[in-house]
Amino acid sequence: MPTRNLIFDLDGTLTDPADGITRCYQYALRSLGRPVPPRGELLKFIGPPIRQNFAASLGAGGPELVERAVSLYRERFARVGLYENEVYPGVGEMLERLRGSNLRLYVATSKMTRFAVRVLEHFRLAEFFAAVHGATPDASLDDKSLLLARLLEEERLIASESVMIGDRDHDIIAARRNAVRAVGVAYGYGSREELEAAGADFICDSPAEIAELLRGQNPQTF
Repeated sequence: MPTRNLIFDLDGTLTDPADGITRCYQYALRSLGRPVPPRGELLKFIGPPIRQNFAASLGAGGPELVERAVSLYRERFARVGLYENEVYPGVGEMLERLRGSNLRLYVATSKMTRFAVRVLEHFRLAEFFAAVHGATPDASLDDKSLLLARLLEEERLIASESVMIGDRDHDIIAARRNAVRAVGVAYGYGSREELEAAGADFICDSPAEIAELLRGQNPQTF
């Protein structure tokens, strides 16, 4: 089937949110009187659902403590954290090329939808996307497979005509579970080994390579 729809992850794929995300995790843990890991130890939390991350870092604190941590994280993120971010070099050019190829572009992110929209608007990327789908305030769409399924249903997209592009294994796993083809990006926060193990169809090293692959200029194109 021809590719008509491209579904992008946000963090680690379109933008590098390391400063904002790690500082917000540190803020939440500090506010709760918990040990605060250094920035480098928190980079693994970029991409996966926020509750999953806090459950791992808080240990046996229980769901109420996790929800308190999530609330504190989002408190700082809404004020300043979402702007502690930068677009990866070449992303704007990639999106321009893909949009010019009559492909429809979407975002599926573990970040809350309202935060994702604000990030895209701030960096003047929102215009490229037909719709943005993110997590809800509760945990109902924390599983990215469910989030992607919701996007496909609400946007009335055919799975076999769609491609998911992301930097972590949960992006690739979500694509597989929804019969969507998957492109991993090796410049984000997941390793090439992680993406290969999850079953990525292709792995790209740069936004320019993504554009080349998905615009049909690669000999091994979809």
